[in-house]
Amino acid sequence: MIPDLLREAAFPPGDETKWRALAAKALKGADYDRTLVSRTGDGIRIEPIYARSPQPMPISRHDKAGTWKIVQRVDDTDPARANRQALEDLAGGATGLSIVFEGAPNAFGHGLPASADALARALDNVPLNRLDLRIDTHSLSRVSAEWLVAYLGKRHADPARINLCFGIDPAASFAGTGRLRMSVEALKASMPQSLSHFFALGIPSVLLEADGRVCHNAGATEAQELGFVIASAVSHMRMFEAARQPLVYAAPHVGFAVAANQDQYLTIAKLRAARRLWSRIQEVCSIEPSAGTIHAETSWRMLTRKDPETNILRSTIAVFSAAVGGADSISVLPHTLAHGLPDRFARRVARNTQLVLAEESNVGFVNDPASGSGGIAHLTEALCEEAWNEFRRIEEEGGILDSLAAGKFQSRVAAAREAQTRRYEDGSRAIVGTTLFPPDRDRPVRTLPSEAPTPVEDGVVHCERLAPIRIDETLGAGA
Repeated sequence: MIPDLLREAAFPPGDETKWRALAAKALKGADYDRTLVSRTGDGIRIEPIYARSPQPMPISRHDKAGTWKIVQRVDDTDPARANRQALEDLAGGATGLSIVFEGAPNAFGHGLPASADALARALDNVPLNRLDLRIDTHSLSRVSAEWLVAYLGKRHADPARINLCFGIDPAASFAGTGRLRMSVEALKASMPQSLSHFFALGIPSVLLEADGRVCHNAGATEAQELGFVIASAVSHMRMFEAARQPLVYAAPHVGFAVAANQDQYLTIAKLRAARRLWSRIQEVCSIEPSAGTIHAETSWRMLTRKDPETNILRSTIAVFSAAVGGADSISVLPHTLAHGLPDRFARRVARNTQLVLAEESNVGFVNDPASGSGGIAHLTEALCEEAWNEFRRIEEEGGILDSLAAGKFQSRVAAAREAQTRRYEDGSRAIVGTTLFPPDRDRPVRTLPSEAPTPVEDGVVHCERLAPIRIDETLGAGA
């Protein structure tokens, strides 16, 4: 190509005034706000155009030199089959595993039997060193940290070389299952002793996780999910403080988990806001802010039973958004999960969705590529403000556990879910393949046979459960 031709083809600098004049001409009298301006579930106004951010504030993932970890779910009810899946996933390019036990808030009716024996069988011959290993369980005692450390020692695996996350979040477990084995007061009193014991093990891992997925999948807005996450993180820090652990050393043991959906810009902004909020919490605690570890999982509530192949497209956007937003690890819910336990093909598609974006598209090559975008900066700041307001409401209600016990946080999530459903019912929002361009006939979906999970034992304290629900279920479509 001739260089002079490129110079001649240069575009003049953009001008917002000219753009607005052209937009008004194209609208032909239609209302600007009703046509081009939208609002999030939190009421945040989204303009069609923004100027470049004058003072970009880059936000990096925890590992600045590397890309995100590709995590595959180990959630089969059959430990032997789960083991074969894990080995195949790792051989096929996955760099991490998420062990999902039955009864966990994000098990969605499946899950590995909650026992040490089942976990050992599922991890048989799995190369553990240099692996991202996550544990998702509804209970604090089913698979203890001490047992897992002993198991790793038997396997000659060095815990210091494993990105290990125990995934313990009393608030997410309480919200997702609707029960606690002990009173809120007893839990607050017993956790410090458990944390002290954990510190004695000397493992550089994430022990307590602030998990917002249970809120998102129950219908929460982005700010509600972030408010829940930050309130949980503060609750964790208070428990560490009660355990007489210096917060500067405790902070790296707090991790985060959020949901990523098909709303590209909001997902990017949500992850960036999570990091900003965590930095602010650390500043308030008078410690030097450090980057937290954020795990993102694609949204359950965006999956549909009708035309399930469209779930692949939604998951691809969600993975892209989470990666651009700075997630340290990502897991994809297979596109057939709404029909049952995914088979080998669905798991491969979920894995390859990440591999293509990571290794062929190099989406993770640049840290925080959204930095400098005026629109993303606006959404990030607005979400921080709304999430902080939600966090303050939760604190005024006595903290996240007390708010859940009183049903106050759940009532706000229920209101958000109802408002979201109305937008789909009146046509202001659409679901491709369900409310928009639904197929005349779906192709058959293949799933694996799965045993019913063991019923979760009753608890001492109950609360209104934040049950995961897909959007198409709220519309009565495809259920």
